[in-house]
Amino acid sequence: MTDASAPSYATDWLAMPDLVEALGEPLGRVRRLIDERHLIGSTRTGVFAVPSVFLVDGAPLSSLRGTVNVLQDAGFSADEVIDWLLEEEESIGVAPIEALLRGRKSEVRRVAQTLA
Repeated sequence: MTDASAPSYATDWLAMPDLVEALGEPLGRVRRLIDERHLIGSTRTGVFAVPSVFLVDGAPLSSLRGTVNVLQDAGFSADEVIDWLLEEEESIGVAPIEALLRGRKSEVRRVAQTLA
């Protein structure tokens, strides 16, 4: 991603064919994971893509869904959710996605709830 508004957390972006391969699931199942907020993506580069950091061991990061729900219920767009997850959050000390990967789900959601 070369856009100037690109988040600071370094990650590859997976288009739908890449997601199908990475998840080992058919396209319909991948779309359902997105519809049910297990994954979230963006079309900011012209093609719908999901940050690869949202996948762990060939599956969506389990703590991602609840965090996405909190942020979207607060009125965040998909792009805003992704940006928040990938940008360093001062109150957490790291990017929220990094904290989620380290098992700090409660802390991340507590901060996300204050944004509502």
